[in-house]
Amino acid sequence: MSDDAKPRRRRSGGRAANTAKRQTSDINQMPWRVPVNTDRPTEPLDGDGVQAIHDGAMRILEEIGIEFLNEEAIALFKQAGCKVDGTNVKMGRDWVMEMIANAPEQFDITPRNPDRKITVGGGHILFGNVSSPPNYFDLEIGKKVSGNRKQCADLLRLTQHFNCIHFAGGYPVEPVDVHASVRHLDVVFDKLTITDKASHAYSLGKERVEDVLNMVQISGGWSDEEFEASPKMYTNINSTSPLKHDVPMIDGCLRCVRRGQAVVVTPFTLAGAMAPVTMSGAVALSIAEALSAIALFQYVRPGTPCVIGTFTSNVDMKSGAPAFGTPEYMRATQMTGQMARFYGLPLRSSGSCAANVPDGQAMWETTNALWASVQSGTNMVYHAAGWLEGGLIASPEKFVMDCEVLQMIQRYMEPAVTATAPEDIAFDAIKEVGSDGHFFGIQHTQDRYENAFYSPFASDWRNFEAWEVAGAEWTAQRAHRIFKEIINTFEEPPMDAGIRSELEDFVARRKTEGGAPTDF
Repeated sequence: MSDDAKPRRRRSGGRAANTAKRQTSDINQMPWRVPVNTDRPTEPLDGDGVQAIHDGAMRILEEIGIEFLNEEAIALFKQAGCKVDGTNVKMGRDWVMEMIANAPEQFDITPRNPDRKITVGGGHILFGNVSSPPNYFDLEIGKKVSGNRKQCADLLRLTQHFNCIHFAGGYPVEPVDVHASVRHLDVVFDKLTITDKASHAYSLGKERVEDVLNMVQISGGWSDEEFEASPKMYTNINSTSPLKHDVPMIDGCLRCVRRGQAVVVTPFTLAGAMAPVTMSGAVALSIAEALSAIALFQYVRPGTPCVIGTFTSNVDMKSGAPAFGTPEYMRATQMTGQMARFYGLPLRSSGSCAANVPDGQAMWETTNALWASVQSGTNMVYHAAGWLEGGLIASPEKFVMDCEVLQMIQRYMEPAVTATAPEDIAFDAIKEVGSDGHFFGIQHTQDRYENAFYSPFASDWRNFEAWEVAGAEWTAQRAHRIFKEIINTFEEPPMDAGIRSELEDFVARRKTEGGAPTDF
């Protein structure tokens, strides 16, 4: 932290001051919780299959190597004794496995509101908002448009409102109306004031990363020592498949690692384009790319919290367009889950689709992707709500519709659903009703009916005639109405006035200094 940002203002009011104000919208949603996935994971690979992919990934690292364009990374690999030829780095499997063994299997990220702390790893499954689309679509506009700051802020309001969204990823839509040199300052300020959930920094140049590190530190009122003692935020990077890591992303990760923050490494490998057409080959390539960076970060700071990510899908071989929510995507996610457990690393996957509007295709593809996350034992699900057109469009209607699915997944995981205590077996109730009665009116039902089953907020369970009389709203139309209700009744979570002022001052100062350099 720079000296001119000190002394630190401490947050006042204790934990009570961090409790988000109750939203006035009457949308029925579950309370905040960090769900635990108790199902046994789906494992399509047998032991030999796991070893085959592991051996394939290790051979890639040993015999082919990974291109690291970042000069600091090259110097560090040389220091570690890896074989470096220009930008090509080859590393032995023993060294890689020694480094990977330092990474924790589970860790916490604590944002400015400690009640929103999330646990990454173990059986926990966390859902995040859509991140990084350059375009926006909603039913009111009725067409695809470039994103702006207001739309970005509205999607952040949805991120805060829905308890099934656990972390705030990158920009939920790119606000292209704000110049790139200061965009990160405005959006991160919005994110830290509109939400109180764990947030992300883009690794896109040292100025952006350092600014976000400082802003997150200010938001929590932490000293340097407190901030660096445990993760308060994270960054996510993609390799440049095949077999390459670029300059700014590795630089950003190294900056986060040295300040104790978490790192997610997610190769974006499309089978048939940037990876072999076979899914096991695509997964092996993805594993090699991810482990090469994670090994570097563990060398720099052993024990740094790292997550291995998967974005392995396939292309449409007729058009070359990315496809998501496919059977191959699901299997690749499950296979990567097996490999993550083999390496003892938490796993990140995504909710995704190739659909262009919030329709049936959007929901079946996204639901496939989300359930693949459940089946794989994923710990962080990126883009869980709001994603369209392969990540090129953010949609508030899709965000609302996805949150219905996320709540259903959370309900599916609740222990009460599969409880087998005597009152759950309900022998006395069955005996009371016998063979010629019904269960509606008995006391066992009356005591439990309010919370017995999942209650939706977007689905409409009325029959056709009742639905028609009520206005015949299709799902996306209901979702749009819900979106508007949330935005119109939204209240920002509390923030200490001194901390908000310090954030405002930081943003203003960095803007006068020019923000981040650009070539335009």
